[in-house]
Amino acid sequence: MSIFTPTNQIRLTNVAVVRMKKGGKRFEIACYKNKVMSWRSGAEKDLDEVLQTNTVFVNVSKGQVAKKDDLSSAFGTDDVTEVCKQILAKGELQVSDKERQSQLEQMFRDIATIVAEKCVNPETKRPYTVILIERAMKDIHFSVKANKSTKQQALEVIKQLKQSIQIQRAHMRLRFVLPAKDGKRLKEKLRPLIKTVENEEFDDQLEMVCLIDPGCFRDIDELIRCETKGKGTLEVLSLKDVEEGDEKLE
Repeated sequence: MSIFTPTNQIRLTNVAVVRMKKGGKRFEIACYKNKVMSWRSGAEKDLDEVLQTNTVFVNVSKGQVAKKDDLSSAFGTDDVTEVCKQILAKGELQVSDKERQSQLEQMFRDIATIVAEKCVNPETKRPYTVILIERAMKDIHFSVKANKSTKQQALEVIKQLKQSIQIQRAHMRLRFVLPAKDGKRLKEKLRPLIKTVENEEFDDQLEMVCLIDPGCFRDIDELIRCETKGKGTLEVLSLKDVEEGDEKLE
C-alpha cells in the first residue's frame, strides 16, 4: 500500500526553524543548526549553507509550504530567496531552552575572547586573559543578546567594563611618509587622530611613527590618500601595541 504525500508538504528533520509573523500570518524557514548566527554575524555568506531548502513554510514541522499570494501580500514580493533573507535577518530563531542556554554561553565566551584580543590595561599595556574578561563581564551582569552579533556586543562590553576595570582598545602603531609640500598642512589635520607620536623626522619629507586608536585608522588612511593624491604612504607596524605577559586583577 503506497502512502500519498501532498505536493505542498516537505518533510525535514534536525532543523533550526526561524519564524516571522507578518501580515497576520506565520512564515517559517528551515535552516541548518549553528548556521543562523553565523549568517547574522557575517561569518557565513552562502545562503545555501544556511537553508536546508530554499522554501518558505507556514509550518516547517508539518511540511506546509506558504502560498505565493501570501508571500506577495506580506512581503511585497513572491521571490522566495528574498523572503528567506528577510526572515533570516529579522525572524525569531526557534530553539529549545537547553539549546538556547548553550548558544548564549558560547556567545558569552566568544564576546570575552574578542574583548581580550582587542584590549589592554592602559597603564601596563598588558592584555587581559579571556577568563579574566569573563569574570569582569559577570561582575557587571552583562546579558548576552542572541539576536546581535558578538562583535557588536564586544564593543558594548568594552564601554561597560571601563566603569569597573582599567581597559581600552590596544593602540595600532603606524608609520606614514608624506611629501614635504603636504607635510606641515597634513600634520595639523592628522594630530587630532593620533594618540602618541613616537618618532618624527622632517627633511625633504615628513616621516612619523605614531600610536592611534584602531577606530581612527580608516580616517587617517583616507586623509593621506586623498590629500597627497596617492603620493603619501601609510604602513601598519603593529596591530596591537602590547607588553609581554598577561594582566592580572588583584
